[in-house]
Amino acid sequence: MHFTKGHGTGNDFVILADPDGELPLTPTLVAALCDRRRGIGADGVLRVIRAAKHPAGAAYAGDAEWFMDYWNSDGSLAEMCGNGVRVFTRYLLDNGLAEPADGGLPIATRAGVVRAVVGPATVGRGVVADREISVDLGAPRLYGDSTSITALAPRPDSDGLDGPERVTLSGAAVDCGNPHLVCVLPAGLELSALDLTRAPGFDAEFFPTGVNVEFVTPAEPVAGTDLHVLMRVYERGSAETLSCGSGAVAVAAVALRDAGLSEGVVAVDVPGGRLTITVDPESAWLSGPALLIAEGTLNPSTLS
Repeated sequence: MHFTKGHGTGNDFVILADPDGELPLTPTLVAALCDRRRGIGADGVLRVIRAAKHPAGAAYAGDAEWFMDYWNSDGSLAEMCGNGVRVFTRYLLDNGLAEPADGGLPIATRAGVVRAVVGPATVGRGVVADREISVDLGAPRLYGDSTSITALAPRPDSDGLDGPERVTLSGAAVDCGNPHLVCVLPAGLELSALDLTRAPGFDAEFFPTGVNVEFVTPAEPVAGTDLHVLMRVYERGSAETLSCGSGAVAVAAVALRDAGLSEGVVAVDVPGGRLTITVDPESAWLSGPALLIAEGTLNPSTLS
């Protein structure tokens, strides 16, 4: 089996070219590929398949040639992955499977068709740097506030010597094609203090299919943006990752709303680097680096 490894701000993927849907991809194989000790290691798998050849992509075949079949590292499926779309686009372009298109290159996903643009370019008020890739994830939808989150962290009134405790926080629900729960940390609770080795708690009735949880603190403004925030994320099906593109869009939407803005440019710093989100009433463009770093072959029968 041939594979390529890529990442967007540290959010890493195993990429499998399967244009006609011939690979026997299963949850067990995906989890084995993503195992960081016994496999290649990744936050997820991107299967590159023609939309017409995949049951979930066939409805979009008239609008997009390629379907991003995205699997989380635990073998579960996801509707959307913002960084994944950008790395997927890089793969298509670098391997001659597609060319940049006026208005953006269409990519089919389980959340619908999105558009990708390669810089240097301008998207709304935002700028896509040379060789960076920007994807329009559509307008994020905020649909719930004060949703309860529990996380492990030192309590603000403790010295932390007894280790982290469960603290209850509030968050905002955001739909970016997949579900997100954005929590702006209260004063006195440091982003770095959160223990995300275990999954945050959330309202399973409100999020019956699970949710990506983002924790946020404000930061000093940077040139060319309206707002600047810091973010960590616990992704459903993948645990804590260095970056989450759709999560950064959800965070930007909440940050702009809380600042009384209906649109704007937000710099979101994640552990893996910086993403820039440009939001207007109809679009949310996610911009940042997308790199292919290795390729090779593997023997699936040796994975366990």
